[in-house]
Amino acid sequence: MSSLIDADEISHESELVWLEDIDTLEYVRQSLDRLPTRKGRPAYHRDGRMVGYAILGPDAKASRASGTFRRRVFWLLPHDRDTEPEGLYAKSAPAEAVDPRTLQPRVKGYKTERSEGGPPSVAMQELGIQLPL
Repeated sequence: MSSLIDADEISHESELVWLEDIDTLEYVRQSLDRLPTRKGRPAYHRDGRMVGYAILGPDAKASRASGTFRRRVFWLLPHDRDTEPEGLYAKSAPAEAVDPRTLQPRVKGYKTERSEGGPPSVAMQELGIQLPL
């Protein structure tokens, strides 16, 4: 979950790969998955779809116990706001969700008014960013 992702756990990220246009997504879910490689598209085993993932730099070390690497994966479920705008998350976001525009390698990301389904903040208004209504 975003609040539970520690900066140390993502300190070896070198790149985030997006499989979809994040400008059209108000939020994405993020998790730290144990994966067999530092880079490349990971297998996806959840409902819904993967929308992005992190690539780790060559200095990332595998776990001694499992031989796996902890990498972030970004995903959405079938009942998320992008497919059900009036559904469960019409005016909120799941705990592990963050605004994808706040994500960068080694940056855990944050919830914003936009990701929470609320009206745009003063800063968003000043920048001319409008929410889809």
